[in-house]
Amino acid sequence: MKQKNAPNQVQRQDRRIAERVHDPYMTREKPKEPMACSECGVVFHEGRWRWPSYSPPSGANRGTCPACRRIHDGYPASRLTLSGGFVGAHKDEVIRLARHQEELEKGEHPLHRIMDIEQAEDGLVLTTTDIHLPRRIGKALHHAYKGDLDIQYGEEEYSLRVRWSREA
Repeated sequence: MKQKNAPNQVQRQDRRIAERVHDPYMTREKPKEPMACSECGVVFHEGRWRWPSYSPPSGANRGTCPACRRIHDGYPASRLTLSGGFVGAHKDEVIRLARHQEELEKGEHPLHRIMDIEQAEDGLVLTTTDIHLPRRIGKALHHAYKGDLDIQYGEEEYSLRVRWSREA
């Protein structure tokens, strides 16, 4: 039976059920606990991935975390493009800022990592294992050095494109 709206209530037609975001590197089932990544040492314990503050039990399950699988496959979740004369003139400083933001993020979220930093024609391209870290780096660059920041999320997929640019 359909429910009718009150006489002065407008029914919204612009709402739709959002599709599930597709990320091939996140499993639907939780790994058996405790599970230790055989590549980076991160441990899945009490429902989340954590840096081990203890040695995992000798009987811990072994496997590969989603971040290490992304890195191994060379399939980044996001791309951060840094361009302009400022990037070329302050390359080391910009990379230090990005690495610092990565360390801050990785402390709480071990699966958020920079995969690679490549020299591009007009600057740098950073690839990451998640969609949160490049946004954080982009906002930190914008806060520290101003410039132009553009953030675009992929539709119905786990991806993000961030562009930051500043001329000298």
